[in-house]
Amino acid sequence: MSQRHNCPCTDQCVLQSALESIGGKWKLPVLCSLAANGASRYNELLRHVRGISNTMLSQTLKELERDRLILRREYLEVPVRVEYDLSGQAKELQPILAKLIEWKLAQASKE
Repeated sequence: MSQRHNCPCTDQCVLQSALESIGGKWKLPVLCSLAANGASRYNELLRHVRGISNTMLSQTLKELERDRLILRREYLEVPVRVEYDLSGQAKELQPILAKLIEWKLAQASKE
């Protein structure tokens, strides 16, 4: 059996799609902030994710919500309060990211 038939990337690469969901400069820092701090309001995220601009935070939150990695909760108060939190899918992703960190640390210790 050839290697080509075993590759999940032959038609549509699911792995590439998964990496696009968490790729980019700001998605992982936003996800890490939510994992560390729990549900957060926009300005809290802006403080916790150093260096991110308003525009990039807004865009990143929209993309993460589109990919169902975060939940946006709007509370009907005056003024309206909005909180962002990890979705169940993002919580399932946390152990995978922890393993990736372990892998990178192991690689760094071999250098």
